[in-house]
Amino acid sequence: MTKRSVMPFAPVWAALAMTLMLTGCAEPQSGSSQSAQPTATAETAYPAFEKPGISVQLWSVKDDVKADFVGTLQALADMGFDGVEFAGDFGPYQNNPTGLKAKLAELGLAVSGAHVGFDALRGDKLVATALFHQQLGTPYVIVPWDERAFAADTVDLVAKELTVIAERLAPYGLRVGYHNHAQEMADYGDITFWQYIASNTPESVVLQQDVGWTLVAEKDPVAMVKAYPGRTLTTHFKAPEYETPKGTPIVGQDGINWLPIYQATAAVGGAKWVVLEQEQYPNGLTPLEAVAATKQGFDSIITAGN
Repeated sequence: MTKRSVMPFAPVWAALAMTLMLTGCAEPQSGSSQSAQPTATAETAYPAFEKPGISVQLWSVKDDVKADFVGTLQALADMGFDGVEFAGDFGPYQNNPTGLKAKLAELGLAVSGAHVGFDALRGDKLVATALFHQQLGTPYVIVPWDERAFAADTVDLVAKELTVIAERLAPYGLRVGYHNHAQEMADYGDITFWQYIASNTPESVVLQQDVGWTLVAEKDPVAMVKAYPGRTLTTHFKAPEYETPKGTPIVGQDGINWLPIYQATAAVGGAKWVVLEQEQYPNGLTPLEAVAATKQGFDSIITAGN
């Protein structure tokens, strides 16, 4: 799996960032495309919810994973993570899912999910992929990227393929999902490509919102969660990758008011996992150091909300 660079939006991020810092995300207006609106609304009060586990996307430390797979997992466990989300690299356990499951248990980690491309979920490959993740204990198999998802003449193909895969994975106890970048949050008529996919797939298809990319696309992440209750079972929290640097790209140091986003994602989205992701390493930090800083920042945010 590879990560893509940000789509060349021209964000008016100052107004959006100020709104999020002061109030959180605005409620969507009826009939709107649910883009972020800079209005001074109070943070929403939600009933008590079960706190999601905190995971880390292993792409954040991909070089460390490649150099020392088990040592990197141990380092992440020592940071206090509850789980990890795989990104195609299983180290020495590439063909040994039960061994990997045992090693994770030994480290006190769980599998929050795995990013798996469509190619591994088609035809005969689906069975091998499903068996591997069933034995590993993966709850969610998330498609991380597909260029058809943000093209008007092909987005329907993505929705249809996700629907078929959802049916095929169900007997294995697995759920398929889709992960957005900024491109899927681009307008598609009166909605976005993301909303089209969500509205044209069954509720069993997980909507793994990447909040950082949603903010880059100038859309409201809270509104996206509220539009599809119970479907944001896993989500990515990372500092937005704005074209023009603003603040420090570390959660808690990025100027974003994460607490209302977290609360909506857990209370309305039904999140079982918040997956922290780090793709920028500021101030000379190593990937592991940057991940540790984001984990510390996120923990502070959640503690402040208690």
